[in-house]
Amino acid sequence: MSLTAQHVFRPGDAGYDDELAGYQTGFAVRPELIVGATGAEEVRAAVAYAAERGLPVGVHATGHGLPGAAEGGLLITTRRMDQVRIDPDARVARLAAGVRWAQVVEAAAAHGLAPLNGSAPSVGAVGYTLGGGLGILAREYGWAADHVRSLDLVTADGALREVTASSDPALFAGLLGGGHGLGVVTALEIGLVPVARLYGGAIAFDGARTDPGAVLRAYAEWTGTLPETLTSSLAAVAYPDLPMLPPQLRGRYVISVRVAFTGDAAEGERLVAPLRAIGPALSDSLRELPYTDSHTIHSDPDFPHAYWGDGITLSALDPDAAASVLDVTGPKAGRMAIVQLNHLGGALAKERSNSVPYREAAFLVRALYPLDADGVEPVRALHARVEEALAPWALGRAVNFVFGDGRAKEGLYDAETRKRLARLKSELDPANLFG
Repeated sequence: MSLTAQHVFRPGDAGYDDELAGYQTGFAVRPELIVGATGAEEVRAAVAYAAERGLPVGVHATGHGLPGAAEGGLLITTRRMDQVRIDPDARVARLAAGVRWAQVVEAAAAHGLAPLNGSAPSVGAVGYTLGGGLGILAREYGWAADHVRSLDLVTADGALREVTASSDPALFAGLLGGGHGLGVVTALEIGLVPVARLYGGAIAFDGARTDPGAVLRAYAEWTGTLPETLTSSLAAVAYPDLPMLPPQLRGRYVISVRVAFTGDAAEGERLVAPLRAIGPALSDSLRELPYTDSHTIHSDPDFPHAYWGDGITLSALDPDAAASVLDVTGPKAGRMAIVQLNHLGGALAKERSNSVPYREAAFLVRALYPLDADGVEPVRALHARVEEALAPWALGRAVNFVFGDGRAKEGLYDAETRKRLARLKSELDPANLFG
């Protein structure tokens, strides 16, 4: 068969490099062929073309992650598949494969609804959800994957099928939390929640004026008092002294606590009072806000850059061990490291019929390291110290927060989930087309 897609690129073609461009700039993937799909039929035809020729297939939406299987093979880019449809009565959104969360937030808000998106509006909604999806309202509503109603999937045999919990319960469960590598999801339907406004924001402390370990210990104690309607995280970043950074961040070690609470503002003020008592704040943006401004809680960078990172789920938080992580990744590390501690529990711990692992985890430590001319080895060595400090409480790694050059998949799933996913993989993709 031949390819009939409108947007096809080979190395050396005009537009090839632009089609590959994404948020992650630290690692290069060079496929032999890129298909810029505009719909499910072009995806299906591209998969069939690759299968006929034994070419590995990768998928690229926004480029926050890497399509590793596409090296030397065929890459399907889905950015042109950006349709969003909201059913306000059913509280359901239908999202095509290339949709970013910013689009869904805006479309849902017109109906007083919200998706279970993450902190960064530029992230692709489908890839995020297939990895589980840890959002800013996660303790109240659980994983984004828990709210999926159906998925449209192209499998390695070139078939396009609709997958639901009733039509194919094993595949449905496998895709949600473990769906990378089982096929190409061209669209999904996901439930929305009735949230139009929040009490939230961030309070930040200067590590030179307030002991970072003390902030962390106070945060850990505070999380033990919270209702499920409040989701929070702590981040620690040693900012370089660079002119392009805001003056209040330049050259500072900043420890911030980010909050999203669906209750009223007065109750929010009462709940965050212990944070304000920690010490003098460098900044405090805690306030009532429309859900369309929820991205300002974390203010994630929206520009492409090079980075490597990983995530560690923890059965419990040992404040001394966590403080030691801040110590080794702070100013004395000699390089920039972004460490985030997510408070889990609540609805995240409720069992569901899908493949999201480690639901019993109490916290997640996410570490992300911008890359420079020294490459990845120094950050691997630094992260090894983080892993060593947290090893007694580590359950496994976090699929959505493995960033970079394709480390081994060990630890991404518990043993039982790994076996179920392996069975599905052997049935659906015996030639390992999707890596």
